[in-house]
Amino acid sequence: MAHVHSLKVRYAECDMQGHAFNSHYLTWFDVAHTEMIRAVFGRYEDIVAAGVEFVVAEANVRYRAPARFDEDIDIHVLPREPGETSLTTDFEVRRGEDLLAEGWIRHVCVDATTFAKTPWPDELRSAFGEVSGTA
Repeated sequence: MAHVHSLKVRYAECDMQGHAFNSHYLTWFDVAHTEMIRAVFGRYEDIVAAGVEFVVAEANVRYRAPARFDEDIDIHVLPREPGETSLTTDFEVRRGEDLLAEGWIRHVCVDATTFAKTPWPDELRSAFGEVSGTA
């Protein structure tokens, strides 16, 4: 089942047409992804202390309808089954039942010191599996 993070569209996130500016959707994806990690694993600092970090390798957003100032929206986060060193996470931005945007981000696990690609630690793989339903 997807992790859901709710937020309210802030005035500063809107363009002159009163719509949420396109780049903010990736910020919302990142915020919701971070909150999903916190919910299923714990603090990001603990991940770094374990010797790994993850970096964005690729991202995609498809816009379907605008979010507007002061609207309540939900960001649905659903990681796919992790690969050896990568994780693709799907996102949906919804206002109630209305799909406003959808997309995905692919993260790569890296060594926290050298930033060389490295396999996902078992505890992270397991945590992502819990959310994706593959555990």
